[in-house]
Amino acid sequence: MKEDIVAKLTVKDDAYACGLAEKIISESEDSDAWYEYFDDFATLLDHPKSLVRNRALFILAANAQWDEENRFDAILSDYLKHVTDEKPITARQCIQALAQVGLAKPSYIPRILECLEQADLSKYRDSMRPLIEKDIEETKKKLMS
Repeated sequence: MKEDIVAKLTVKDDAYACGLAEKIISESEDSDAWYEYFDDFATLLDHPKSLVRNRALFILAANAQWDEENRFDAILSDYLKHVTDEKPITARQCIQALAQVGLAKPSYIPRILECLEQADLSKYRDSMRPLIEKDIEETKKKLMS
C-alpha cells in the first residue's frame, strides 16, 4: 500500500487519489504511521496540479504533530508560499491547514502570522479575495488563542 506513495497520490483518477489522501490524513491524526513518507509528501508541494498540492498541504499538516525530527523546518518556506498560490482554492487550503501546523509546531506561529499579515491578495478576483481574507482571520484567531 505504502510503496510509491507519490505515484498513487498523483494518478489521473482524482477520486482514488483524494480517497487515499483522506485515508492518510485520517490515520495521521492518531498515528505516525505515514510520517516516514514526509519527504515524499513534501515533493508534492511543487506539483503542477493544484489538487495534488492541496492533498500535500493537508497531509503534511496532519503529520506536523509527529515531526520530532524537525523535517518541517526544511519545507516551511515552500509551504508558506502557497498562502498566495496561483490557484485561490489552494491558497485557501494552505491558510486553513496552517492552523493545524502552528498548533503542532508553536515555534512556527510568529512566522506563520507574519506570512499571513504580509500576504498580497491583489492578484485574486474580487469574488475570491474576501473568502481568503476570512480564512486568514480565522487562522490567525486559532493561532493567537
